[in-house]
Amino acid sequence: MPTISKKGQSMPASPIRKLVPFADEAKSRGIHVYHLNIGQPDIETTNYALDAVKKYDEKVIKYSNSAGNLSYRQKICKYYDKIGIKITPDEIIVTNGASEALQIVFMTIMDPDDEVIIPEPFYANYNGFAQTAEVRVKPIYSSIENGFALPPIEDFEKAITPHTKAILICNPNNPTGYLYSEEEMETLRQIVMKYDLYLITDEVYREFCYDGNHHSSAMHLKGIDNNVILIDSESKRYSACGIRVGRLITKNKEVISTAMKFAQARLSPPSYGQVAAEAALDTPASYFDGIVKEYEARRNVCVEGINKIPGAFCPTPKGAFYIVAHLPIDDSERFCKWMLTDFNYEGKTVMFAPASGFYSTKGLGLQEVRISYCLNCDDLRDAMFILGKALEVYPGKKMN
Repeated sequence: MPTISKKGQSMPASPIRKLVPFADEAKSRGIHVYHLNIGQPDIETTNYALDAVKKYDEKVIKYSNSAGNLSYRQKICKYYDKIGIKITPDEIIVTNGASEALQIVFMTIMDPDDEVIIPEPFYANYNGFAQTAEVRVKPIYSSIENGFALPPIEDFEKAITPHTKAILICNPNNPTGYLYSEEEMETLRQIVMKYDLYLITDEVYREFCYDGNHHSSAMHLKGIDNNVILIDSESKRYSACGIRVGRLITKNKEVISTAMKFAQARLSPPSYGQVAAEAALDTPASYFDGIVKEYEARRNVCVEGINKIPGAFCPTPKGAFYIVAHLPIDDSERFCKWMLTDFNYEGKTVMFAPASGFYSTKGLGLQEVRISYCLNCDDLRDAMFILGKALEVYPGKKMN
């Protein structure tokens, strides 16, 4: 019988999606499942995107430029100009989601066994992208005790080796919701300059900042234009995850020209997705006013609900729409599975993502779950109540 590749065998399964069969089975038994496991906004997609696709009347759906439609890249430049970032269309490559952007970046700047430093917990698929590119992830621990703030500069320096090529952050962060401050971004600038590293920054949640806080982009940092690579997307911003359109941006001409070879090898980004994404950028800034208030209210429901549960704790994040919560449990994957296979309260249960899957270091996150607050406040209140009831009877309860 033919064998599977070593790379395929070692490819990690998604902690966000791996429990889906158990959720489907629970639904087949008539159980209502609150999905707090995946960052799929329930906010309606902006009409600008939907209307553009409906009105698309080309007779042939053609390949686009491998870098993406020029009209779309020009509009992207105008979007960034409004937030004080000056770029040109030839500094942008449009990709099949932000995921492909990061995969192309890894293959562009790193050789097999080169290292990327990432504060953990981090978006689980970063592990998969690194595995595909044969890149080694060097995690450095950030703690729930201080809300997952950027680790000290000393921790970064301890992790740097001759194989280190880049630091990768997500800001605001998935899975923690942490929003890096200007001071923390300055710390990263100093490290990058001192060791001549790339700084890869995933900023797809830029608009989702709460309590009057503002986003600080790596593209605003002075003196490291050739070190910064920005990953971005319209998916979360305009509640259009399914269009699968992202981008990589850098002022480093060698990185762009090399990344273009990988972009050409996969031909082009999706045509309909670019039509929707380009039109989405016409959405007025006021679109976010109500959305940000709604997500802030949802965050508060979750934070207050969790912190009322004996033995549970979570910080109050300032961005994105995720929370990592500490729960009095023995094993987060076991608990999340148990919630779907063995527990319901009045015919309802909750699906979380085990936070252990967001750590690269084995043994971390065993008492933590990631919660995506992409449901309305009433559903979230019910979900938090059900979580409390579940923890009263969970056989692996562990108070500490």
